[in-house]
Amino acid sequence: MTQVQKAMAMLIESFYKYSGKEGDKTTLSKGELKDLLNNEMGEIFGKTSDQKALEKIFKDLDANADGSVDFQEYITLIACITMLCNDFFKKSK
Repeated sequence: MTQVQKAMAMLIESFYKYSGKEGDKTTLSKGELKDLLNNEMGEIFGKTSDQKALEKIFKDLDANADGSVDFQEYITLIACITMLCNDFFKKSK
C-alpha cells in the first residue's frame, strides 16, 4: 500500500476501534469520542477532562444534530486538525 492508502486505513481503523462500545458501531458517542481524543490525539489536545470543552467539540462535530458523531463528521475533525497542523509547520519554517 502507498503511504496515503496506509493513512486512510489507519483513520478508518481508529474510528472503528472506538465506535460501537456504547451502542451503534457506525457512530461515536460522547464517551467514545472522548476516549478517541485522549488516546489518539492526546499529545495534540492534551487530555480532554474539561467537560464543557468536550461538549462544544461534540456539538460542533455533530453536524446533523443526531447526538452522535458519524464517520463523515469524524473525518471532518481529522481534516481540520491536519490543516491546522500544516499551517503551524508552514509558519515555523
